Amino acid sequence: MLVNKVEFPIKFSEVDSLRVVWHGYYVRYFEDGREAFGKQYGLGYLDVYAHGLAVPMVDLQVNFKRILEYGDSAVVETTFINSPAAKLIFEYKVSSAKHGYLACTGRSTQVFMNPATKELHITMPPFMEKWKQEQGLK
Repeated sequence: MLVNKVEFPIKFSEVDSLRVVWHGYYVRYFEDGREAFGKQYGLGYLDVYAHGLAVPMVDLQVNFKRILEYGDSAVVETTFINSPAAKLIFEYKVSSAKHGYLACTGRSTQVFMNPATKELHITMPPFMEKWKQEQGLK
């Protein structure tokens, strides 16, 4: 399994008047997790774009468990889910650094698309097949 873990402080601008992280920011935390994963494993948005492709989101699931608050840090664990389909699938766990509990889980699916024509790839792009081989994935 390919996993990345990143931690960052919760910003004042991300919380409501009760000091609780607004629910919409968890999706942003997933994005931060994907970017950290891409940086670690060489699969960032600019890496994909260098091959003439974009990866729009087609499915997003968020499951809230507990709150995160201002003064804490979020720990985002991002796991790549290998699939034979022409998709990028990630699962997320967002935890409280201060308390250690799981605050949120999620899953996202992105597809490969030519940004100029908006045409979707129905087969795995060659660069992605190569990347999987380099990571020891089948």
